[in-house]
Amino acid sequence: MQHRYIPMTEEDKKSMLKTVGVDSTEELFADIPDDVRFKGDLNIKPAKNEFELKKELSQLANQNVNLETHTSFLGAGVYQHYIPSIVDHVISRSEFYTAYTPYQPEISQGELQAIFEFQTMISELTGMEVSNSSMYDGGTALAEAVNLSAGQTRKKKVLVSKAVHPESLEVIHTYAKGPGLEVVEIDVKNGLTDLEQLKSELDDDTASVVLQYPNFLGQIEPLKEVNELLADRKKSMMVVSSNPLALGYLTPPGEFGADIVVGDTQVFGIPGQFGGPHCGYFATTKKLMRKVPGRLVGQTVDEEGYRGFVLTLQAREQHIRRDKATSNICSNQALNALASSVAMSALGKQGVKEMAELNMKKARYAKTQFEQHGIDIVYEGSFFNEFVVNVNQDVSQLNEKLRENGFIGGFNLGSLSGEWKNHMLIAVTEIRTKEEIDQFVKEVGDLND
Repeated sequence: MQHRYIPMTEEDKKSMLKTVGVDSTEELFADIPDDVRFKGDLNIKPAKNEFELKKELSQLANQNVNLETHTSFLGAGVYQHYIPSIVDHVISRSEFYTAYTPYQPEISQGELQAIFEFQTMISELTGMEVSNSSMYDGGTALAEAVNLSAGQTRKKKVLVSKAVHPESLEVIHTYAKGPGLEVVEIDVKNGLTDLEQLKSELDDDTASVVLQYPNFLGQIEPLKEVNELLADRKKSMMVVSSNPLALGYLTPPGEFGADIVVGDTQVFGIPGQFGGPHCGYFATTKKLMRKVPGRLVGQTVDEEGYRGFVLTLQAREQHIRRDKATSNICSNQALNALASSVAMSALGKQGVKEMAELNMKKARYAKTQFEQHGIDIVYEGSFFNEFVVNVNQDVSQLNEKLRENGFIGGFNLGSLSGEWKNHMLIAVTEIRTKEEIDQFVKEVGDLND
């Protein structure tokens, strides 16, 4: 057998050509001028049978460095965390992995309940009143939050910290082009958003201030002080992008007066998978509930008084008048949201807190070890599980050497800006052991001599 799937037969081809009213495949392309048609052979390898093709693709795939073969200290938005085994068991059930939008609630109660539980847990973690059913990823969720703030306040200026993830910052700039928003980037000072510059840029035309908590450099932004700056401008909103695992220990942004909290739940139950897919969340206040992109699932009772779930709000162009829609986000990440829900449920409130504490303790142990090996820690402020070191050499070359020794090193900050030349952003999660941390620090130290 040459093929996994039965290919189209000659009889199939003849039948289809007859149906569309032509005699040959060549006749299908008769309208394309002969002089622009490609006459040669495509520069591709000859076709292989299924066994040979699988073997070749496996050999190519095995050239990738992965988390099974190497110990990772790379974060910067995608992290390796503990995933309870029950996650795969649940999301592998066909009624979940084949489900799409639960338009018919009478036959979608399981899917709707899973989404409802996701919303509930995100609201609890962020300290916000409502959460949507999920979004594509944290970057697009943040950009949607920026546009919502501009639409709600009817202001055009948005102040965004440069300590926000650089890829999310690019998405914000892209989203801002449509409504014509002015995106003002606020500099970083000692690893944190420069509050003096923020204060000077803040004016009556400011729709929102956008920060990340913890920020891209791992530092904990002073949300209370930012909220105090906004106190005199009640219409300006505070938008916070936040790692939900960190919120298992840190004070949630909602308690600091945040108007919108977004982020990515990749840290709960979703493996790295070479960068995707992810699952964004969007949490806000009841006041803004009808402006939230995507969907909200609500809880109700049926005619007999039994608990049930329905799609309550869908503020998107597919469901309401286009000029009234607040977003063109036309899908959610239901399966990944389910994975995050199962992971959070399996861990429980105490488990999430303990997991967050382990990240903090192990990151601080690693920081101490680096200091003892004479490696410069760049920022000394409060941090969660990421910190920046100066390795005094090209980070990309250092990471190549580390890979040869079985390690995936930290993120090369010098690839973003010359001011971070030789700077590495290191992530330490709860699954890293003392031995792995010690060996990694030794490798970096030895290669740094």
